[in-house]
Amino acid sequence: MELRHLRYFLAVAEELHFARAAERLHMDQSPLSRTIKDLEEELGAQLFTRTTRNTRLTHAGKVFLERVPRIFEALEQARDGVKSAANGFHGQLRIALSDGITPSRLPALLARSREEEPEVEIRLFEVPFDQQIKGLHDDLYDAGFSMADEVGEGILATPAWADELMVALYSRHPLLEYRRVPLHKVLQQRLVLGDPAFCQGHTRQVDRILQKRDEELQILQRVATFDVMMALVASGVAIGLAGAAHIASSREMGIVARPLTGVPPMLTTYLLRRDAEPGAMLARFIEHVASIDSGSGAVAAAADVHDPASKGVKP
Repeated sequence: MELRHLRYFLAVAEELHFARAAERLHMDQSPLSRTIKDLEEELGAQLFTRTTRNTRLTHAGKVFLERVPRIFEALEQARDGVKSAANGFHGQLRIALSDGITPSRLPALLARSREEEPEVEIRLFEVPFDQQIKGLHDDLYDAGFSMADEVGEGILATPAWADELMVALYSRHPLLEYRRVPLHKVLQQRLVLGDPAFCQGHTRQVDRILQKRDEELQILQRVATFDVMMALVASGVAIGLAGAAHIASSREMGIVARPLTGVPPMLTTYLLRRDAEPGAMLARFIEHVASIDSGSGAVAAAADVHDPASKGVKP
């Protein structure tokens, strides 16, 4: 089996049309069909069913499709490792990121790691949560960060840092009369929240906080990114709920963050890794994660984003 067989298989599996796959591969359809037939004979399984109307993956084809991309990813990482060594690095850590990692923490973590371990190259991979879990099991990543902690067997999820959940408001919103906004007042407003398909952990944590209340939520929209959330908040059509650091890092003008009343609800980011003794490089990285300050700096910064004069603000 050669890599070209796998590339041809992926093209057909993604297109589900031999003619389009051949065009994508810049080849004739006949040699493509022969190559797929040779691959099926070598594997001893039919990968596709073909009719005059369509092409579909068999069960064996679907199983094969789940595994083939990992081969190319592992090959790419091997190439990156060689380049890293050629550039003078003595090691490499592969870190996966999911759920819109807290902006203020990651730069500080990378800077500290580079300062104390300059010979180690850190490569970042932005992937969906499910892909991160698979990658950790398959040794495609050494560790990862996510706001989801439902990781299953074989993976450890350790709290890395916490960020206060705050209310993102348009600069003229009536709720700005409160220095700390009662949650029941928030739930009377139209909300823009995260989409669990894209920010699974963040959404679950926020939803758990909101589900403690009996009010029916008025959700205007669920969005894939914090940038879109803040754009909708800045337009005045809804209010958002996000971590203090995400609000503070927004590029939108006219957004003010307010904390909630009572005990501040916190959003936790977890460090994920295989349930095994970490190597020396990863162990030092874990130490760096533990040393990252999760104090109130980000909260204070978020609370001050384009905040109008506080005259008349309720406590």
